[in-house]
Amino acid sequence: MNRTRLAVALLFFASLVLPSAASARASGDELRLGAALDSVSAKEIASDLYFFASDEMKGRDTPSREQRVAARFVRARLERLGFTPGAGSSFLYEYPLRARRIDPETSHITVRGPSGERELHFTVDYFVPSSGDLVAYEVEGPLVWCGDGEREDFEAVTLVRKKGEAGKEEEERSWAVCRFSDLSARRRAKNAEAAGAAGLIVLPDPAGTDDPAKSECARATDYALRGLNSYSPRDSQPQHVLPQVFLTRAAAGALLASLGLERLPEKPQVLPGTLREVRSGSGTIQAEDVCALWPGSDPELAKEVILVSAHYDHDGVKNGVIYPGADDNGSGSMGLLALAEALVEYGPMRRSVMLIWMSGEEKGLWGSAAWTTAPSLPAGHKAVCDVNIDMIGRNAPDYLLITPTRARKEYNGLARLAESLAPLEGFPRLGSADEYWERSDHHNFSVNLKIPVAFLFSGEHADYHKPTDTPDKIDYDKIRRVVRLVMRLLDGLQGDELPS
Repeated sequence: MNRTRLAVALLFFASLVLPSAASARASGDELRLGAALDSVSAKEIASDLYFFASDEMKGRDTPSREQRVAARFVRARLERLGFTPGAGSSFLYEYPLRARRIDPETSHITVRGPSGERELHFTVDYFVPSSGDLVAYEVEGPLVWCGDGEREDFEAVTLVRKKGEAGKEEEERSWAVCRFSDLSARRRAKNAEAAGAAGLIVLPDPAGTDDPAKSECARATDYALRGLNSYSPRDSQPQHVLPQVFLTRAAAGALLASLGLERLPEKPQVLPGTLREVRSGSGTIQAEDVCALWPGSDPELAKEVILVSAHYDHDGVKNGVIYPGADDNGSGSMGLLALAEALVEYGPMRRSVMLIWMSGEEKGLWGSAAWTTAPSLPAGHKAVCDVNIDMIGRNAPDYLLITPTRARKEYNGLARLAESLAPLEGFPRLGSADEYWERSDHHNFSVNLKIPVAFLFSGEHADYHKPTDTPDKIDYDKIRRVVRLVMRLLDGLQGDELPS
């Protein structure tokens, strides 16, 4: 036999005995997938969740000390597993919350007039009528009496004056002082702002019997004392606020006495004094998402990042009662941690995977809004889809919902793939969660990043958002199977093209 015939024969024999490179790779992926699926343990998920939803974690409110502990618990596990930080050099993706409150100890008003100086104290002498006024500032200016605060009252006075030398003039804005009346607070404030007031002081007649300040401002005062946090991309921009103050009857008398007045003026006019208000306690605090990157192995496909998300916050403590949030969303959070363990067993995928534990979901999808506004992806990488898991540990063992379904225009290949794989994990048919399309973090990934998403959810139950959502009621095998389904999804997304 010549060399050519020998070579052909050997190649033919090899094709019969040895698998092709593609089939060998496929066989290897099946083995790795099997190892990853086998690593998901209901017992280990339970161990994690009993800590995560314990009384000591106090419901993981956004923001809270306990939520910071939760984030560091997750981070420590990810570091041990060998994940790459997903927020630059950190696992913690920080975003600012606007923290609004008024500190009674350091906030005060000082009135100066011909008859002396008086200091007034928040919650004793004055209150604020709107939660929009919970900002830190220091404002000082002259006082101008503006009657009942009607538009005609403001037209009779000047609240903005020029002062200083020619060419170096500055505006001086005066505080508008108004009598409490039937005029709505919104209308009064709108009139004062239109007139250019530095702020608005509302007071009852000291000679009368009405003293409505505390009752009129009860809700805003509650917010001011316990704090009111919010997130918006606009919060980083300067906010214009018209300071408003509502004096008690006793404080109104003290203000008039300091100005040397015995009664409220009859007509709009400049008053003989100044007022300085200092409000403190508000500012900015940092909330945290936890981000972990599992880098891909393919030189090109690794730049495509599959996101898997779950929010790790809950309702915290209300009226002294802990809302543990075992299912909502301790189940998804610890399921995501189990998925991290499974990825280690699988090894690098062709595409990169980013696991994200979102904060602030219960407050209005804050964490996902922040992340999708400024994604923490490595340079040159882009997110290609998101699988979001929330409340996956209750209701019937074979009951699991998904959105989007075919009924929504957002229906996509990712959701279709999830539907095809679900029976392998004991979910014969995925029901519709379309009514929850806007209620969890996947919505921000869809709207802001314009990527396909799939939301897996096992439905509400009698303990939803109640103190009774506790770890002992969780179906841990169900969480295990949902995690395995997500693992199958990730494996199914490793082809040359993503499913469309």
